[in-house]
Amino acid sequence: MHQQSALIARLTQDLDRELAAVDRRLAEQYPGRRAERQPIHTVYVPADRFSASTVAEWGAEAARILDANGGDAASLARVVGLPVETVDELLPRVRRKLAAEPIEDLRIDFEDGYGPRSDAEEDAAAIAAASALAELLAGDGPKPMRVGIRFKCFEAATRARGVRTLGLFVGALAEAGAVDRRFVVTLPKVTAVEQVSALVTVLGALEVEHDLEPGVLRFEIQVETPQSILAADGTALVARLIHASAGRCTALHYGTYDYSASCGIVGRYQSMEHPAADHAKAVMQVAAAGTGVELSDGSTNVLPVGDRDRVHAGWRLHARLVQRSLERGFSQGWDLHPGQFATRFLATYAFFRDELDITVRRLAAYAGVGEPTEYLDEPATAAALADTVVRGLECGAIAESELGAIDRETLARLRR
Repeated sequence: MHQQSALIARLTQDLDRELAAVDRRLAEQYPGRRAERQPIHTVYVPADRFSASTVAEWGAEAARILDANGGDAASLARVVGLPVETVDELLPRVRRKLAAEPIEDLRIDFEDGYGPRSDAEEDAAAIAAASALAELLAGDGPKPMRVGIRFKCFEAATRARGVRTLGLFVGALAEAGAVDRRFVVTLPKVTAVEQVSALVTVLGALEVEHDLEPGVLRFEIQVETPQSILAADGTALVARLIHASAGRCTALHYGTYDYSASCGIVGRYQSMEHPAADHAKAVMQVAAAGTGVELSDGSTNVLPVGDRDRVHAGWRLHARLVQRSLERGFSQGWDLHPGQFATRFLATYAFFRDELDITVRRLAAYAGVGEPTEYLDEPATAAALADTVVRGLECGAIAESELGAIDRETLARLRR
């Protein structure tokens, strides 16, 4: 027995030396979940339509559309496909959300939503939008938990304009003292690893130029080209994009319409639920697993506008797509219109509250602070259950008073 123990000790030491480089590489490449909150939606606003009052105005418009077309809980429940008692319970929460935090993640758009402009016009818009954003963040009204811009891509035709807008915006925001870790930029139409590496270089240079904290400027990668999923050599390029970001990449966002069009899908079939979309998002999901990089689904361009029937049709589609994304592990998506906020929050709140009682009981039992249940949960399942509850708390779907014997500290421990 003594000889075996000595052998095991020696083998363990040898393995530690042999696998040390692997251990360091895995810890660096797959650090696990970030501790920070992930938004449940991103809202794109064209740069020329953005002002310090945009968030409050969109929240008020979302509430107006809900009031004008929602009717009673029974009518709205039939539209969105939820039980009437669920809608009746959630509507007050949704209204509070529309007043307090109607937009969780704001992206001021200088790309497709803004279009080509003269250099003088876009220069002025970049500085004006940065000033408006600084005013928004310093004000007393509702403000997003995350903000940023989408600039033009790093392909040859738009590279100079993209870098110029990014530089002007960051400079103006830094001058206002408003650059912090809430700020994230979006790199669109990525087709090569070198474009991500180039953005890392640009952001580092801007940090030095404006005396910002190293690493404070972070970015999302917009997956909207087939080349970002499958490279010319047959590899999954999106995985390499993440690891080329020097830890600055916070999320992968699926671009529904650019990706679909690039795959040759005709307009009427371009959708978040097309098989080509599901394939791309499945690759994104595997590539991001364990890296701490978040995932966001795309958008639907079928808006809830027009008469009551058309608004209801838009709500019905949007609520179903939000539910579908959540079921597939995408707890964030894009919203393009205030009319989509109510269904975003309703569908998301219902999802996070589904089976909340048994989820809390299972977590309490697993943590040793509650009675046993009929479930024999393992660590990975407990982590997933805790993650669902934390996300529900963060977006307003769940109140801490509903957690029973489970507290935030226990949830954080189980989630890890």
